[in-house]
Amino acid sequence: MITWREGVVESLGPAWDGAVELSVRVSDGEVLRALAYRAVSGEPRPGQRVLVTTAPLDRGLGTGGYAFVVVAPDDLPGDPPSAPGHLVKARYTPLQQLVLGVDDQESAHHEVLRDADDLAGMPVVVADLHSAVPAIVAGIRHAALRAGRPLPRVAYLMLDGGALPAAFSRTVTGLRGAGWLEACVTVGQAYGGDLEAVTVHTGLLAARLVASADVTVVAQGPGNLGTGTRWGFSGVAAGEAVNAAGTLIGRPVAALRVSGADARERHLGVSHHSLTAYGRVALVPADVVVPDFGVGPLLGVPDDDGVPPLEPGSLAALGARVRQQASSLVEPVGRHRLVEVAADAELLTALSTTPVRLSTMGRTLEDDPAAFLASAAAGVHAGALAAG
Repeated sequence: MITWREGVVESLGPAWDGAVELSVRVSDGEVLRALAYRAVSGEPRPGQRVLVTTAPLDRGLGTGGYAFVVVAPDDLPGDPPSAPGHLVKARYTPLQQLVLGVDDQESAHHEVLRDADDLAGMPVVVADLHSAVPAIVAGIRHAALRAGRPLPRVAYLMLDGGALPAAFSRTVTGLRGAGWLEACVTVGQAYGGDLEAVTVHTGLLAARLVASADVTVVAQGPGNLGTGTRWGFSGVAAGEAVNAAGTLIGRPVAALRVSGADARERHLGVSHHSLTAYGRVALVPADVVVPDFGVGPLLGVPDDDGVPPLEPGSLAALGARVRQQASSLVEPVGRHRLVEVAADAELLTALSTTPVRLSTMGRTLEDDPAAFLASAAAGVHAGALAAG
């Protein structure tokens, strides 16, 4: 179902790589917060007539609260210059994109990737949610800085379970701008990364052999589709990414989706998404990283008045729940390896230095520190593996 609206651009808002926010007054007088992708609709300007789609916005679904600009019918972008590449993404939709794949026959990297099938042990951190990415990278960097080692090169491989355009992610723009990411690789139907690839497998190989990544982080783009059923969620692809990393002789590291604040029982502690993806879908062994929160009062979230202690025992009790839930994934019950990493005050401080805002399911670091500490702990472990 597509809901169309015609409107006029009233004003422009924040902009980042490939995207710009704008206010659009539609025909019934309502002013909508909208998003335009420059590669699709061109450069918007006030007074311009535009066509937007609004169905997910009308339903209150998690698409960032935006209407999306499809086209400015009176001011169509000019044809792009002729360029190589025959990969079509968002295939067979009116907005399909023609891109040059890193694995394309016309790519300068085709020969490197044609017969490649070995990641040479590169750590591959897999996560369910896009919001885990900056926390994982913070953990990778924290491990290197704490040990006095050079910072590793980190690539992000964006799956197509959430947003398809990489331009939707302010996180990717912010991390790349701060030098925290070397490259974004978009795979499957996702597009707009520094490198485009057909599959997770070629994306991982490109991260290693083309972007020279020491560590790669894999997660879907912004957005997450869930139905409250065992199998009906887009994060099931995390298990498939573990399989790809293991098949290519990488070192899969499973970042657990953890929450101490989610009101839904199925997501409290370790989310059922992680338990299903890693326990049922992932068929090759991975390192399952369990955060060791230690004693609750030792941790707190910095604010302007210092570091207030958490409720005594709160994180410690959550940690016990997480470890018990994760035990079903690891030896001797499951196929994976248990790795415990200290999620301490130093790691919390490292999270506070991220160049992008930390938010997961609408909750900040202050609201749900366990969510970000669990992701960062996986990054710490991957950073140690990268150092050998």
